Amino acid sequence: MAFFSKLKERLFKSSSKIDEGLDAIIDEAPAKLEDVAASAPPPPDPTPAAPAAPPAPERKPAAPPAPEPMPAAPPAPAPTPAPPQSDAPRSGLAGRLFGAEKGRVLDDDMLESLEELLISADMGVETALKVTANMAEGRFGTRIGASQIKTLLAREIADILEPVARPMPIYAKRPQVVLVVGVNGSGKTTTIGKLASQFRAAGKSVVIAAGDTFRAAAVEQLQVWGERAGVPVMTAPQGSDPASLAYDAMARAEVEGADLLLIDTAGRLQNREDLMAELAKIVRVIRKRDPEAPHNTLLVLDASTGQNALSQVEIFRKIADVTGLVMTKLDGTAKGGVLVALADRFGLPIHAIGVGEQIDDLSAFDPEDFARALTGAEP
Repeated sequence: MAFFSKLKERLFKSSSKIDEGLDAIIDEAPAKLEDVAASAPPPPDPTPAAPAAPPAPERKPAAPPAPEPMPAAPPAPAPTPAPPQSDAPRSGLAGRLFGAEKGRVLDDDMLESLEELLISADMGVETALKVTANMAEGRFGTRIGASQIKTLLAREIADILEPVARPMPIYAKRPQVVLVVGVNGSGKTTTIGKLASQFRAAGKSVVIAAGDTFRAAAVEQLQVWGERAGVPVMTAPQGSDPASLAYDAMARAEVEGADLLLIDTAGRLQNREDLMAELAKIVRVIRKRDPEAPHNTLLVLDASTGQNALSQVEIFRKIADVTGLVMTKLDGTAKGGVLVALADRFGLPIHAIGVGEQIDDLSAFDPEDFARALTGAEP
């Protein structure tokens, strides 16, 4: 629950965007028929006017008769109590859902607005259409409020995410080789450091290989995380062959009996052919020591890239046999919906999500917590 609170707090850009969008959609509701009728001018009286009588001949006025006493006025009727207003809070479940907030009839226009809202949160066209269609099933033509929309959206999103929410499997094989891929700047190096620290805290022995030998900053950052986690980091001179480093790191992990070997890789996409050849060489070389390696290939994605994350998955699935995803930087974007699009389109396991720079800001992926935090729905 603590991580959910943090997640909801850090995902405020996504949830507030959906909140504001839902309020705008509800406010766009057409005026009620009774309000329109009340504001219209009264219809003309259909009763025809009586014809005018002919003028009477002129006569002298007669003396007025003596006035008769006026009868007493009848007592005024008791006021009829006003009927209850239709917008008053309702009782029971309907009252809790609609009584305290404005509602709107779920129609085609409202569905289209909801679809546009989800697309703007980077959920993608196909996924947004699926979510809204499922949400509207059995409710079309009924009045619906913002809080119920959030609850229904969260339920549909969680249903999409549930099948892919799986932790990274841990095998008895030693060392378990984990190849970590992703573009530069995606949070790949930080994720490796956090994973190493968490595995170490869980009693696992870990070795890190700084395989992005072309970026000195990546190597230095891994060394900082290694010191923090008490995990050895193997490095090589800048520009060295990453495959050779991976092979040497695997040999060391075998000798030391390490449980896990985490291998960082370069993330250059400017020349995909070079990257593909480099990753293929790393896999080929480590398989000389273990034909089943790598046992996991994790793709780290930056949530702020939005729909570009979809194309990155397509590229890295061709380059490397991606087995699972880690989504980072969810705390700095209003594009958290892309995770739903990824799950819906590719069905790859989502192992963890990151919402900050601290060690406990990387957590196992919980679909219900994420869905509620994304939509602003209450637990």
